Amino acid sequence: MKSIFYLCAALSVAMAQTAVAQSYPSKPIRMVVPFGAGSGTDQVARALAQAMGQADKITVVVENRPGGNGFIAAQDVANAKPDGYTMLLTTNSTHAAAEHLYKNVPYDPVKDFTPVALLRKGYLVMVTKPEFAATTVADFTEQAKKEPGRLNFGSGSSSSRVSAELYRQIAGVDLVHVPYKSNPNALNDLMGGLLQVMFVDTSSAVNLIKSGKLRGLAVSSQRRLDILPEVPTMQEAGVKGYEMSYWTAVYLPRNAPPDITAQLSRLLGKAMNSQELKQLTEKTGTEVAFGDGEVLSQFQASETEKWARIIKAAGIKPE
Repeated sequence: MKSIFYLCAALSVAMAQTAVAQSYPSKPIRMVVPFGAGSGTDQVARALAQAMGQADKITVVVENRPGGNGFIAAQDVANAKPDGYTMLLTTNSTHAAAEHLYKNVPYDPVKDFTPVALLRKGYLVMVTKPEFAATTVADFTEQAKKEPGRLNFGSGSSSSRVSAELYRQIAGVDLVHVPYKSNPNALNDLMGGLLQVMFVDTSSAVNLIKSGKLRGLAVSSQRRLDILPEVPTMQEAGVKGYEMSYWTAVYLPRNAPPDITAQLSRLLGKAMNSQELKQLTEKTGTEVAFGDGEVLSQFQASETEKWARIIKAAGIKPE
């Protein structure tokens, strides 16, 4: 009798979970972004929210929580109720690089989250003000070597910082790092003359380059990007062995129900195939790299090892 009771109880729980998943989502979903408005990640978040609303009548509220190296947003979601209504749209900054850059990360990027979906990959571009004397990477490197410790770079994400640190290591130059809450803030200071150089995601930089507000010196990809065909790769610019990319993914708090996780993954996959997202990836030089939670889990593990190697090779000490 006990075995029949436990079987019935298990079936009841399974049926209840299935019913919840079938009705999910039944209220607005909160999408937390660890970077500021206007950042590349923010652009994806808002395009996703729009696509999910149009296709499935789902209300997704984008909430930017920049600062604290992405810790504020990550902690927010890690501590949220795991019911599928609070998700983190983030990058390798919080979920592959942070534990190797900082001594006291207030969350576990694996244990505190449920992987939902890998969304896209992207690249960075080395930029300066158009008025800056150096017009090529070689020029910048030469000037930096003549003035060690005099030139600075800003970063508002781990990808931005580590890209610059990798260049600094390979080129053998001494640059001063200036941290920011988000890349848009750093870009404003770059255009204002407070910074000399930045490595920033193409999503944030392409329009500024095309409008003449910034000069693109080189891209971090292995081949030139269609949106910036005139900008050489770092390899072409003489920084041999240089290649960097970043990625965007979605997580729920730990212990999120598998049915809810799978349903959200399906909804995100559908949105990534929408015309809005296809147009966004085309105009920002990024690429769709969709995978479900299992794919994301395996990818995150390999990327964490990769970023650890890069950060260690660049000589960056955890702060």
